[in-house]
Amino acid sequence: MENRNNSTADRELLLTRTLNAPVALVWEVWSKPEHIAKWWGPSGFTNTISVMDFQPGGKWTLVMHGPDGMAYPNESTFLEVITNKRIVYEHTSYPHIIATIDFEDLGEQTRLTWHMLFDSREDFIAVAKKYQAEKGQKENVDKLEVYLEGMK
Repeated sequence: MENRNNSTADRELLLTRTLNAPVALVWEVWSKPEHIAKWWGPSGFTNTISVMDFQPGGKWTLVMHGPDGMAYPNESTFLEVITNKRIVYEHTSYPHIIATIDFEDLGEQTRLTWHMLFDSREDFIAVAKKYQAEKGQKENVDKLEVYLEGMK
């Protein structure tokens, strides 16, 4: 039986998707603010990015504009950036999350693995319920897929 005391399964989101675009293109639309601003966030959201210093220790500051007219400020710090391989960032505004995005080169496709680890099960439950985090993460990648199609 698994030791649940050390498990993070009750406070994480994990999404894996194979994208129909080469890794260099997927990386470009994740790493450049002029691209990520156009697809980031759940359905109906738009973004204003004020800072995106895409390097370890660099800040990422954006406001997500919801379809409800609300503004959702977000601040993060990039912890790890390995070109065409991995991005790790710490979402420093609430909720505190460590996000790891891995890019696997499959030739004309890319396998994207996006892992989000919340500080606590309570934070995860609060965000999952209030903001529908799992649905939002899927919609975010859906928007990425549509954006990539338009880049070809």
